[in-house]
Amino acid sequence: MFNHIESPNFPPRTFRAMLADFGGTYFANAVIGFIFAATGPVAIILSVGTRGGLSPEELASWVFGVFFVNGLVTLLMSWRYSTPLAFGWTIPGTVLVGPALQHLSFPEVIGAFYVTSALVLLLGLSGWVKRVMSSLPMPIVMGMVAGVFLRFGLDIVRAMQSDVAIAAPMVGVFLLLSARADWGKRMPPVIGAMLVGAVAVAFSGRLDASGLGYLTLAQPVIQAPAWSFAAMLELVVPLAITVLVVQNGQGVAVLKNAGHEPPVNMIAVACGIGAAVCAVLGAVSTCLTGPTNGLLTSTGEKNRHYVGALMFGMLALLFGLMAPTFTSLMLAAPKEFIMVLGGLAMLRVLQGAFVASFGAGKFSLGALVSLLVTVADIGLFNIGAAFWGLVAGFAVSWWMERGDFKAA
Repeated sequence: MFNHIESPNFPPRTFRAMLADFGGTYFANAVIGFIFAATGPVAIILSVGTRGGLSPEELASWVFGVFFVNGLVTLLMSWRYSTPLAFGWTIPGTVLVGPALQHLSFPEVIGAFYVTSALVLLLGLSGWVKRVMSSLPMPIVMGMVAGVFLRFGLDIVRAMQSDVAIAAPMVGVFLLLSARADWGKRMPPVIGAMLVGAVAVAFSGRLDASGLGYLTLAQPVIQAPAWSFAAMLELVVPLAITVLVVQNGQGVAVLKNAGHEPPVNMIAVACGIGAAVCAVLGAVSTCLTGPTNGLLTSTGEKNRHYVGALMFGMLALLFGLMAPTFTSLMLAAPKEFIMVLGGLAMLRVLQGAFVASFGAGKFSLGALVSLLVTVADIGLFNIGAAFWGLVAGFAVSWWMERGDFKAA
């Protein structure tokens, strides 16, 4: 039954080998990936949970779960496979939970989390996940990824319009340090932009420091599930789709585009186990992240990318333990700072997604349709646009680009 699970190609790295592989570039990638995960996505959890009537203790437990549990999964998987495998939580799934909390109790939603984790685990053990992923043409998948990541590039432009005093220095320093390779080696462009942005925020007086002086440790709340057929029908299949196809699909595509060979079935197994532990704490399901893995593989040597994922995992553990304190810190900065920082970090990844989608010429129409449907960001049947982008792109390509399928 377990012969579909991919075995690591290398023995586990020793502590000395990991120290030798570590460097400023990978630390910078991890910090940027962590800042991205700890700001906007956390705000989505707080928004969904508040509207759903969750208590502050339940919200804190949710944040603790998605960081601490998934940080552990990231550390174990990245270390064992010597591959950057950063795990987080399904953001589309979090959004999906919002409407459900309007008419379902939180224990009923948690029951759906448990069943989703079992479904994801079984699909990973069966090997079905890898077969489906391998049957999707890469240009169409990368068209969906480009559609998801495009908003990060557009955020730079929007931030330049809404707060030029913060955005312009960050963009300027990034371009300056990117102009010559030797400058970029001494100071990674994204780190330079972050430092200049922090100075600009400090001088603008727009850092909300009201809640930054308190150190508060997380106090997880163990949640008991309730079993409801209505909750299963509404949430289980859509949540599994967001984990396996939308989120894991992005993450796998990004890693393959960077030259890695992620263990697709084992990733699904890890997501199933992680999701079950997260459900105990009232947290949404585990997934392989697209944007964070894109950031971790944006610069540096391919065989050393994994140390960035290890650093990201350790930062996630720390954030989980002190979730209330770090959430206040990350959300104290103006939103434009985060918009520009994430956008600049994703530029090369976005460029790679477009090249992979349209550079080879095959499946180009399907890739374009996948991109357009994803960018439109219109979900159907409680399933996000990224999934429908894949469906539409594959259908159009199957109908109008059959020669490319035969060649493949």
